[in-house]
Amino acid sequence: MSTTTVATRLVELCRQGKFGQAQEELYAREARSVEPETHASGPLGNVEGLAAIRRKAQLFDETCSELHGVTVSEPQIAGSFFSLTMGLDATFKEGGRRSIDEVCVYEVANDKIVREQFFY
Repeated sequence: MSTTTVATRLVELCRQGKFGQAQEELYAREARSVEPETHASGPLGNVEGLAAIRRKAQLFDETCSELHGVTVSEPQIAGSFFSLTMGLDATFKEGGRRSIDEVCVYEVANDKIVREQFFY
């Protein structure tokens, strides 16, 4: 799969709320997930490996009591990288309802996402 194909499929799955399927289908086993410096440590911080990324997503899901909506932009492709913006409207168990807007940058190698980095 080309970077464009991976990016298009990720957008499609994320728009449907199928984040777990996206990870299983599109991520390399050794993929890395990178958060902003202020959120880099802890269970929702930087992790390495698909199992750790899945666990991080599970822990994030456990912080939410209700997901109201997800928005995902069209991807911008540059060589083996692509970026998109993602918006999340959710009610959290602690902190109530809020919106999160982020820029997501992905690196693709050997037809799989090998790195994701978030800016919010």
